[in-house]
Amino acid sequence: MTTQKPISEQQMSQMQIKSKNSGVISNYNESPLLRDDKDDEISRSALAVFRAKEEEIEKRKMEVRDKVHAHLGRAEEATKRLAEIREELEALTDPMRKEVSMVRKRIDTVNRELKPLGLSCQKKEREYKEALEAFNDKSKEKSQLVSKLVELVGESEKIRMKKLEELSRNIETLP
Repeated sequence: MTTQKPISEQQMSQMQIKSKNSGVISNYNESPLLRDDKDDEISRSALAVFRAKEEEIEKRKMEVRDKVHAHLGRAEEATKRLAEIREELEALTDPMRKEVSMVRKRIDTVNRELKPLGLSCQKKEREYKEALEAFNDKSKEKSQLVSKLVELVGESEKIRMKKLEELSRNIETLP
């Protein structure tokens, strides 16, 4: 197949104008058969030009597609390599990351368990302080009452002793 030089749109439109003009002129000078042959030849050459342009467009399209695929392949390789580098970097940053993560999670769990225990402890401590204060108040009241009792018993004994002495004197004074 011979390569034809692509014809520009301007050249193609000039050819069509010439073919129209030649058709008009040929009405006077040439026979209709010659005119049809020229029209067929022009149509074939225009069709050949059109096919050549289509083939060139398709060829360029395939070239661009191949370039895009090549770039995509390189981009995928670069992405894979970057992912490997990131994994290596993460492994390098903290080799004990899993253990550290497990210990942190355990600390968080214990922290959550400690909070209600702390609140319960504070509540019981408050209750203990209140009970201790009540106990101390009652102990103080008891010791005051015991002191009063001792005092009253002491006074009662004195009074009774006085009465007994008085009665005893009264009995001695009796004839």
